[in-house]
Amino acid sequence: MPKTTPEPIRDPKTDHLLTPENCILVLIDYQPEQYRTITSSTRDEIDLNVVALCRLAKAYEVPVVVSTVGVDMGVNTGTAKVIMDELPGVAEIDRSGVNAWEDEEFRQAIQASGRRKVVIAGLWTEVCLTFPTLDMLAEGFEVYPVADAVGGISPVAHDRAFQRMIQAGAHPVTAIQFGSELMRNWARDGSDRFRKVLQWYFPTRFQLLKEGKIG
Repeated sequence: MPKTTPEPIRDPKTDHLLTPENCILVLIDYQPEQYRTITSSTRDEIDLNVVALCRLAKAYEVPVVVSTVGVDMGVNTGTAKVIMDELPGVAEIDRSGVNAWEDEEFRQAIQASGRRKVVIAGLWTEVCLTFPTLDMLAEGFEVYPVADAVGGISPVAHDRAFQRMIQAGAHPVTAIQFGSELMRNWARDGSDRFRKVLQWYFPTRFQLLKEGKIG
């Protein structure tokens, strides 16, 4: 018998997998000053996957928190325009410290969502991503670092940071894996939202590969 209808939807708030109703997306320190020192990936690769995260979050109405460091102090500039252009209405939360979880406004933004699954990406992997991840895990959150949307000052720094986060209980994902988990079933009414992102993502990725801008 042809299968053209979706399986029953599990409770989207209690599902152990990510759903649009049980997670929040957090982006930390995607600022020019951070990009300049990344060597474990390329800016094009990072931007491709962060933009994909933003488009997926917007498509499935997942709350987004964006944080920066040192902007109010006049040390750094804000989040890259290519990212903020995807997030109309989302305000940046600036901090003075490297660990976003130690900033009260940042913590409150996540806690106020009522969601315990945190999909997180940030620059650098070994600092601005790792430290809040470890703190949130210690406080009982489930944390999902997005491996292809981040970068460190060296491949070693990036890899060891992921090793540390995994050992502490983090669950690494990738941008398109995130979208697949939100969509879940091609026969659902909302599947076209994921298809639309994929129809942009793969042509863009293949063009960047052709130009040698990503590996």
